[in-house]
Amino acid sequence: MFWLVALLAQDGMQYVYRVYAPDDALPADLFWTAFHCHDEGPHPRASDRFDAAEIWRNRQPQQI
Repeated sequence: MFWLVALLAQDGMQYVYRVYAPDDALPADLFWTAFHCHDEGPHPRASDRFDAAEIWRNRQPQQI
């Protein structure tokens, strides 16, 4: 199972990161994981405002 976290950056773009975490993961932990991933990349600085991020859960399809 993974979560998707969208961060706004200074260039006006929105960057989306896939964060693998359990169902009961805390939103703040998901946010900081994505933020640090973004911060290590070549992209312009992302907003560190938690309330500016979008976080949603995405389940991987079950294999039969």
